[in-house]
Amino acid sequence: MSILIVTNNWYTHKNECGVMIMITDSFDNQSEPIVTMQSFYGEQNHIIDICMIILSKRIYDNIFELYECELITEIHVCNGSYPIYKFNHEGKDIGFYLTGIGSTLASQLCIEANWLTGATKFIMSGSAGSLDKDKTHNKFVIPTESYRDEGMSYHYAKASDYIRIKNSNVVAEIFDNLELPHIQGKVWTTDAMLRETKNNVEKRKNDGCIAVEMELAGVQAVCNYHGLELYNFLSTGDVVSEDEYEVEGLSGANHNMDKFYIGLEIANRISKNI
Repeated sequence: MSILIVTNNWYTHKNECGVMIMITDSFDNQSEPIVTMQSFYGEQNHIIDICMIILSKRIYDNIFELYECELITEIHVCNGSYPIYKFNHEGKDIGFYLTGIGSTLASQLCIEANWLTGATKFIMSGSAGSLDKDKTHNKFVIPTESYRDEGMSYHYAKASDYIRIKNSNVVAEIFDNLELPHIQGKVWTTDAMLRETKNNVEKRKNDGCIAVEMELAGVQAVCNYHGLELYNFLSTGDVVSEDEYEVEGLSGANHNMDKFYIGLEIANRISKNI
């Protein structure tokens, strides 16, 4: 028997011994998982090394116009499937798929994409809301850390406020070489876009966060856990740091093809290290 207790921050339980158990204590690396990828898909495949995680349907559709794409596998779920394709760019096969929005879904699909394709290097670029317009204007954001305001990461990494974005400096060096405007800094991963309240925005700004998005903390956590490499950068569009929400730049941040072409440049450079 356990007793549910509501605290100011988290739901917690006391077990029979009176020990307080936080939801953030979900990380367990001492016992084996009950459900595995092998249960659903059999043995792991090894088809590609690099895979692009696409967050825009427009960018996804445009890839088929630019390249001859080959279906290599599908991630199956009960309400549909997520096909994974590959194309050849300058002699190198690169995989890609359209992911779901949000930390849990994007993270789970990354795990399954690794199992089904063998890819160990993932390039992910989405949009973000700016928390500091002066710092992010006309610049890409390369996250250094992400605030873990979501649930998925706590199952794959020990509890902490932030998770370090492992390859931030690698991505920043590529941006330097390409002479692309960018800024490195902390970001905030949230599961609840509609709960980006004024108070929470101020907390994250005061903590040094310059942008907010919805996938990174979870995807970084599962990549760390499974020994995968993640290369992430963001394009800011909407501004949530002002008195009124500014949405004018969101469509461009979501769908501009520049993120795809930069992703190709990252793929070219990291493929030399495989």
